[in-house]
Amino acid sequence: MNIIFLSIVLIAFVTAGGRQFFIAPASGHLSPMEALSKAMVDSAAGSVELAFGLVGVMTLFLGLMKVAEKGGLLTVIARLIRPLMARLFPEVPPEHPAMGAMILNLSANVLGLGNAATPFGIRAMQELNRLNPTPGTATDAMALFLAINTSSVTLLPTGVIALRAAAGSADPAGILPTTLFATACSTVTAIIAVKLLRRLTRKPLPCPADAPPPADEGPAEPPEVLPDTAQGAYPVWASVLALTGILTLIPVTVAYGRSISPWILPGLMAGFLIFGLCRRVRVYEAFVDGAKDGFQVAVKIIPYLVAILVAVGMLRASGAMDLMVGALGPWTAQVGLPAEALPMALMRPLSGSGAFAILASVINDPAIGPDSYTGYLVSTLQGCTETTFYVLAVYFGAVQVRRIRYTLAAGLIADLAGVAASVAACTYLLTTS
Repeated sequence: MNIIFLSIVLIAFVTAGGRQFFIAPASGHLSPMEALSKAMVDSAAGSVELAFGLVGVMTLFLGLMKVAEKGGLLTVIARLIRPLMARLFPEVPPEHPAMGAMILNLSANVLGLGNAATPFGIRAMQELNRLNPTPGTATDAMALFLAINTSSVTLLPTGVIALRAAAGSADPAGILPTTLFATACSTVTAIIAVKLLRRLTRKPLPCPADAPPPADEGPAEPPEVLPDTAQGAYPVWASVLALTGILTLIPVTVAYGRSISPWILPGLMAGFLIFGLCRRVRVYEAFVDGAKDGFQVAVKIIPYLVAILVAVGMLRASGAMDLMVGALGPWTAQVGLPAEALPMALMRPLSGSGAFAILASVINDPAIGPDSYTGYLVSTLQGCTETTFYVLAVYFGAVQVRRIRYTLAAGLIADLAGVAASVAACTYLLTTS
């Protein structure tokens, strides 16, 4: 991240400096260096606003996480898909709270819940950090978890569907097949990339289950004592039945996604609280206990957000992004990525709000529209990939990890696979329809 951060800032500075000397600004417009200065200040202020905007959401869902944990829901879910998760994360004990938290995070991403997934992910990183024998350095489990997050496995991109509907699309949910295909490709690529990069880099770090917790995390909570009949994984048939049930949700969400999406968040909260009540958990006290961490985590990630969002803001304001589009557009157009969609592919790993703004401008352009090839492509790119640098800054920042090893490389490889799969899916869909 040191090299990436410094490179983005220097590219923006050099580009703006060159434009300052050789290109006179239009009347009434800021000079390139003035625009760069304004972008730095605005991005710094916006990053703090974003962090505090997450306080409420993180407080809410960290409270629900505590209710689920005390009721044993995380253990139940972890056992149901233990065969898959145990193979993906052999370093994490199957009964560890990190396993359940990762599952809830991935589930929230699958349903397109956006910010609701962040508290689950931060909790998963905190639990993974308890297993970290070298605090400050990412473990293999952390790298794989974040690579899967940056690949943004998504079943129901509700925000994109709503924006397409507002833009007058005849079929707002028409991007579901292309998004499902592209996000599946990017997720599989992320897993493969992590496995390969782990072998190509130095020897993997050990991650024993009994490693002492980091000093700033405090002592680990004692594991929940379960009845003998509940120890270990559920029978294989139960896991298969649970995974089959999850897979059957795919056609349901494709057919009724717009009707189901308003029920997801209220249903999630009601379901967690009812589950806790049935397990005789004092839900209010448990919720408040878990919610206390929301503000602390939001404050902890502010420096990381300021750093990455200021760098991205400088890159956009300097004109470097426009220069890259102008240079690459003619070449990418030959492989199905037109110049109008290229800014989306370049911005998506850097800035979620910037990518969303590009999506809105493209599909609301009368010359393009939401139902054209370019409209489908930018919509699919928004739904099938994640803001890689934001995810790494927030999640690693929450546990004070500065040495991220090969995580960024794996995330960018997954992003590239998502772009290629989006092009292939949109090309196939529009040529066969």
